[in-house]
Amino acid sequence: MNRVRVGVIGLGRFGEVHCEALSGLETVQLTALSTRTHDRLDAVGARFGVTKLYSDYRDMLADPEVDAVSVVTMWDQHAAPVLDALAAGKHVFVEKPMASTTYDCQAMLNAAEASNRVFMVGHICRFNPRFASAKREIESGAIGKVVSMYARRNIPASVSETVLQKIGPIVGDGVHDTDLMLWFTGARIVSAYAQTHSERHLRHPDLGWTMYRFDTGAVGVLENVWFLPENTPYRIDERMEIVGTEGAIYIQDSPAAISVCDKSGWRSPDATYWPMLYGHRAGALRDELAYFVRCIIEGRKPTVVSPRDAMHAVEACLAAEESAATGAPIRLT
Repeated sequence: MNRVRVGVIGLGRFGEVHCEALSGLETVQLTALSTRTHDRLDAVGARFGVTKLYSDYRDMLADPEVDAVSVVTMWDQHAAPVLDALAAGKHVFVEKPMASTTYDCQAMLNAAEASNRVFMVGHICRFNPRFASAKREIESGAIGKVVSMYARRNIPASVSETVLQKIGPIVGDGVHDTDLMLWFTGARIVSAYAQTHSERHLRHPDLGWTMYRFDTGAVGVLENVWFLPENTPYRIDERMEIVGTEGAIYIQDSPAAISVCDKSGWRSPDATYWPMLYGHRAGALRDELAYFVRCIIEGRKPTVVSPRDAMHAVEACLAAEESAATGAPIRLT
């Protein structure tokens, strides 16, 4: 196999971004699309020249000409298509967070381990060159044992308003840095304490702060404020500090590497995660999807991203949300 025939399940904004990235990979044939909204299905199919269009993803899974699927539905709708796809013998990429419950995460992990298919959760930050470089430095022993981590991942209020009807800031964005902290330390999170605040009184709070204790003794703090001012020039304020016994690492992705001043003011287009280059999505999204496809072609399990880590990241974020709701620290078993 030198080209993998991929179908995309879920055609919201990010599902279409996946199509843009996949269609630019020489190792991929974007073969099939699925969403329940017929007009959307037809429009995206026409844009990418895909004729295998399914309003029921299970019909896509019955298609022998689909080798793999990318599941880009809402996080609380991940489990069924992932489990059905693995049962149908498809390779599966699923966006983060892995699922909305630890029960569903465990079911997906069990199905993947029982399968000979490639299963990967889309923790894109592991493919961000800055975080990947930090991982390399930590593995080399450059900063000694990690004892403290702080991560900021904040976005403007205008961006978050509709998202907060679907997911909260701790799970929605904090899961990125929870995963990175697990990756950097190789440790387990044993307790979570969090506080949230709701200013706009939407379905989920506008901001969350979380403190983790790891089984190594390390402490990690997450700042997730989805309430930055309207005139914030960048769509994400992303920073991280990792302190070890022999040194420290500082990562700053905002302001972004490129800034533009036009008639509406300053803005910083994304140049890291999924920038549009030469008609296709590039950056970390393309790199992680290319890695997933390469694992399929080479017949090996992904090692950059562990489904077990992805499950633990969800478990920790859900514990943090429970802590915020109850006002008490939550122990993780």
